[in-house]
Amino acid sequence: QVDRYLYQMRLSDDVLLDVMARFRAEMVKGLGRDTNPTAAVKMLPSFVRSLPDGSEKGDFLAVDVGGSQFRAHQVKVFDDGKQSSQLESKFYPTPKEVIQGNGAELFDYIADCLSDFMETRNLKHKKLPLGFTFSFPCKQTKLEEGVLLAWTKHFKVRGVQGTNVVNCLRKALQKHKASFDIDVDVLALVNDTVGTMMTCGYDDQHCEVGVIIGTGTNACYMEEMRHIDLVEGDEGRMCINTEWGAFGDDGALDDLRTEFDRELDLGSLNPGKQLFEKMISSLHLGELVRLILLKMAKEGLLFNGKVSTALLTKGKIEMKHVSAMEKYKEGLSNTKEILTELNLFPSEEDCIAVQHVCTIVSFRSANLCAATLAAILTRLRENKKLLRMRTTVGIDGGLYKTHPQYAKRLHKVVRRLVPNCDVRFLLSVSGSGKGAAMVTAVGYRLAAQRKQIDAALAPFLLSLETLREVKNKMRTELEYGLKRETQGSATVKMLPTYVCGTPDGTEKGKFLALDLGGTNFRVLLVKIRSGRRRSVQMYNKIFAIPLEIMQGTGEELFDHIVQCIADFLEYMGIKGARLPLGFTFSFPCRQASIDKGTLVGWTKGFKATDCEGEDVVDMLREAIRRRNEFDLDIVAVVNDTVGTMMTCGYEDPNCEIGLIAGTGSNVCYMEDMKNIEIVEGNEGKMCINTEWGGFGDNGCIDNIRTKYDKEVDEGSLNPGKQRYEKMTSGMYLGEIVRQILIDLTKQGLLFRGQISESLRKRGIFETKFLSQIESDRLALLQVRRILQQLGLDSTCEDSIIVKEVCGAVSKRAAQLCGAGLAAIVEKKRENQGVEHLQITVGVDGTLYKLHPHFSRVLQETVKELAPQCDVTFMLSEDGSGKGAALITAVAKRLHNVGQK
Repeated sequence: QVDRYLYQMRLSDDVLLDVMARFRAEMVKGLGRDTNPTAAVKMLPSFVRSLPDGSEKGDFLAVDVGGSQFRAHQVKVFDDGKQSSQLESKFYPTPKEVIQGNGAELFDYIADCLSDFMETRNLKHKKLPLGFTFSFPCKQTKLEEGVLLAWTKHFKVRGVQGTNVVNCLRKALQKHKASFDIDVDVLALVNDTVGTMMTCGYDDQHCEVGVIIGTGTNACYMEEMRHIDLVEGDEGRMCINTEWGAFGDDGALDDLRTEFDRELDLGSLNPGKQLFEKMISSLHLGELVRLILLKMAKEGLLFNGKVSTALLTKGKIEMKHVSAMEKYKEGLSNTKEILTELNLFPSEEDCIAVQHVCTIVSFRSANLCAATLAAILTRLRENKKLLRMRTTVGIDGGLYKTHPQYAKRLHKVVRRLVPNCDVRFLLSVSGSGKGAAMVTAVGYRLAAQRKQIDAALAPFLLSLETLREVKNKMRTELEYGLKRETQGSATVKMLPTYVCGTPDGTEKGKFLALDLGGTNFRVLLVKIRSGRRRSVQMYNKIFAIPLEIMQGTGEELFDHIVQCIADFLEYMGIKGARLPLGFTFSFPCRQASIDKGTLVGWTKGFKATDCEGEDVVDMLREAIRRRNEFDLDIVAVVNDTVGTMMTCGYEDPNCEIGLIAGTGSNVCYMEDMKNIEIVEGNEGKMCINTEWGGFGDNGCIDNIRTKYDKEVDEGSLNPGKQRYEKMTSGMYLGEIVRQILIDLTKQGLLFRGQISESLRKRGIFETKFLSQIESDRLALLQVRRILQQLGLDSTCEDSIIVKEVCGAVSKRAAQLCGAGLAAIVEKKRENQGVEHLQITVGVDGTLYKLHPHFSRVLQETVKELAPQCDVTFMLSEDGSGKGAALITAVAKRLHNVGQK
């Protein structure tokens, strides 16, 4: 009979899955900037961005407003490795005249309670941070600022709605400061639901959801910042206070609300509001039961049709009665006793029916709660892109704690609705008090951590003044390298390349090119056509250079190179032709002519013996002779930077500068012969290979080198050499990042203070990871995946810090590169004696091409430091291959002109 009567309250799994889908749609609405104003579920940002990590410590106060009593708490958090804390509390009554009076009275009363608490705890002369738990819907714009949207539960205080409640409390405390000598700093405004999550999060770091099922009901969870339109920024996560009690206020649950729900709502303090809460919370379930029993009695289905005064009195049946009547183990005795107290003299059938009504009403509450919680868990799992998720839900509230069946029912239904989530339910101990202190403690920890991180990264922030200084020092070093008397001791070597012209479009023929400059080696056949059908066709093959050959003897290295050439010539079927060859050799060389290059010193991890001080063209010729299979006409030894300039010069005659920003860093440019004292002749121009990586080897930029730069330098193959390159090139940026991460981990700011084995490995952090981590399109989840690939188990907060470190290191690299380039373009402008220079820079290198921000920062820096130069950046297409062939072609053309 009761089942038939209350069939609408019995919800099947299909209905619950439908409720789940409706709630998910409401969440999306609440998170959207355009849809939030009309959304029933407000999804309020709490500005709590981090969960406890166990390193919090200190003494905190909390005051808790919103339950049946006011509470003041002192929380001591110990950093003893055991995550222990100590809570001392005092409870104060909530007089009706205060909670339904005016705002000034309410906040004065709170300040009085706090003052009394501090006196009893002997805390009057200490300045302590306070977390303020205020369990009503507030719109927050900061952690310590919140405007009350609406009163809920049984509160109705005048003059507070629409005001910042933290300011109200601060004003009341300010009055007390003078008269009672208490000094309190309100640092955080916390909703009790958020407090519940934070308290449980301190004990279990998997906890990222908080739920309250008591006088009121609500849930919060950690949402990805990129989905929260109402708050600026995409990085990290923030706790969202859903305020799910208002679910259905827009009619979304009208088909599930019964006549009893409607009647209860009409008689409430806030008709039409908090409709979901009125179907769930303990404040209303007793009243629902009363309305059902009243109607059943009137229809003669209960108590022989007799209606007592108690049954007609609003609020006479409370949740404690419903809970007691559902204690099945005690049979019907509780039910009979309670009904008798209400002057209803029940038969045994009446007792069974009433107990059944209570069960259906409380079961519906647990079911609805389970559906909305399942929606949150599904959203969390999808945010993390997991097929299966393990998580913990922190939970509090009288209904959940004291009702004999509620918790068990809720758990069972949640697990049924989200079978792909392994959920642990953790009961919160004093979530509203300890939780507020936890939020404050986390805020305190984050502020301290922020200070330490800022201190570590401060040396990477270069002012405009510092960058100008770098530009001027670079200019001085360029001049030293060009002058005969200072060239010997100059750190920027300014090596003449004997490349005296750029392409003019008449170049043609077949050319071979070799490209040695990294861990791979290429051989190319390049066919150049001139005239109207001007084109460049290329065929190439890539060969690896094993580490043992890179660091073996010079003879072994060049024999390996010749072996690769032989393979290629055979592969292309051109072994018999004696073709002109350009040899791209991307290491510092001192040239005496275009086909003579003496290696100054190895860079980029090469260490082959008996090469430094030798002519690399001779070494190549000897290796060809040793093999005795073919002969080649070696026309030019070429630096990859020069090749880059030449490739772009083929497309744009205005290109007179080449820049490489990749594994290494270097620049070349066309210098007036009259300025190159170390080469005879004053007519025309010659390309100068600056080898600017050595800038600073004389200590001139020591003021901007950090302790991390020094560590990277000391651990490198060539300590004290190529200092500028070690601050700007791809080969070293990842290593700088690794050194910073180690330092921050030692300070306990990253990876829970644990330096993993992989973080100890030199070279683990390749520059490609920097590019990936800094990509704007990459969510933090993907950043965490990259870090996991590197064997670094990171939290969301860790990922934000790692991204910030990568950003600081690569931005400085781009700025320093830009400052150096600004010195070159300014020199070109002065050489030409013009007010305003238009010039093109040919650029190559993975750092410039693949890093999401490097090229932009570099270009902005050049513009800022050389405002009279209009610089166009042109991406080079295979400078070291095509460029070498073009240099060879230009050299052949100029040689033929000379002969004629």
